[in-house]
Amino acid sequence: MTSPQAALIVGAGDATGGAIARRFAREGYIACVTRRSADKLERLVQGIRDAGGQAHGFASDARDEAAVTALVAQIERDIAPIEVVVFNIGANVRFNVVDTTERVYRKVWEMGALAGFLVGREAARAMLPRGRGTILFTGATASLRGGAGFAAFAGAKHALRSLAQSLARELGPQGIHVAHVVIDGAIDTQFIAENFPQRYALKDRDGILNPEHIAEAYWQLHRQPRSAWTHEMDLRPWMETW
Repeated sequence: MTSPQAALIVGAGDATGGAIARRFAREGYIACVTRRSADKLERLVQGIRDAGGQAHGFASDARDEAAVTALVAQIERDIAPIEVVVFNIGANVRFNVVDTTERVYRKVWEMGALAGFLVGREAARAMLPRGRGTILFTGATASLRGGAGFAAFAGAKHALRSLAQSLARELGPQGIHVAHVVIDGAIDTQFIAENFPQRYALKDRDGILNPEHIAEAYWQLHRQPRSAWTHEMDLRPWMETW
């Protein structure tokens, strides 16, 4: 990079999103990270700065159109042109269909699908005049198939995958690389450790996904030459059944 560029990670949690932010920051990108609560970003931002990188944290609700528009405009105006956007909001919940309320279904759809559209649209608006950029969407097993108890989550993730396909076909010829990453398996997180100890015990055998390794895949997607762009990549531990 000859001039400062920003990498916007929407949904920079303690695992995958944080690892992606750190990976891009190590390459000189200004990591702009978001969560709904800014105080939850302090450790990530400080860690990147302590390692010699640049980072800024933003409290932002990606379901709010005005908030997403303002976020992108602020980064473009005050920090640097956005070269990379990663949409990494999960919204994974499990309810039997008869117990899935309208409020639950709507909220999961807003977080997993509507927010992805808003972030992708604003990313495209910023990138198209420059004729370059990368937009990456984090998917899941539910992006490819529904499962018992996951009617809301699978619906949202299917919609996000379709959005990514549509954006890739529309924006690719205009210089924007759009890719969708299917994360198929448990990730090394505190949630998995506390709620699925048997699965977490596979960590020593590389049986769950390492967030740093996921982040490396995102970096490689961004670095691909446009003569050989990947649109969809699936990542899973070697022992995962699929």
